[in-house]
Amino acid sequence: MSRSMTERMMGAARLDIEVFEEVEHDETATVQAAGVVAIVAGCMALATTGAGPIGMISAAGAQLFGWVVWAGLTFFIGTRLFGGTATWGELLRTLGFAQAPGVLALIAIVPLVGWMILPVVGIWMLVAGVIAVRQALDVDTGKAIFTVAIGWVIMVIVQGILR
Repeated sequence: MSRSMTERMMGAARLDIEVFEEVEHDETATVQAAGVVAIVAGCMALATTGAGPIGMISAAGAQLFGWVVWAGLTFFIGTRLFGGTATWGELLRTLGFAQAPGVLALIAIVPLVGWMILPVVGIWMLVAGVIAVRQALDVDTGKAIFTVAIGWVIMVIVQGILR
């Protein structure tokens, strides 16, 4: 049984392993994964800067580009360093859905408590990313954590250079 995009997003946010397995194997879910990334980018843009339509579109574009790069980097690290077996597309789909908790970034606009949500959402997305990588690469949790950690450090360095 194939779930809807919304059901998949909620399952990914609940860290449901079956959802990550489902999107890993469903080659048609790549468009849905891109939709998740775009929705989350819009939510993040609204939550952090109150960006208008132009800001949201540019945030979505940057987020989509980062997602593609992140999946490629994770693919390289996971398969070359840790012996994982996956395709780039499998990582693209699972990592796209791993961003689903980012929708909750909208809570950041709530006065007095909103500032607490972004760190929580960030950690939640990293945990979902570890599960996504573990399921896509068929590696143990330790290797998935190292794959995500190495990739995250590289992405932070590259983003720092580009700013």
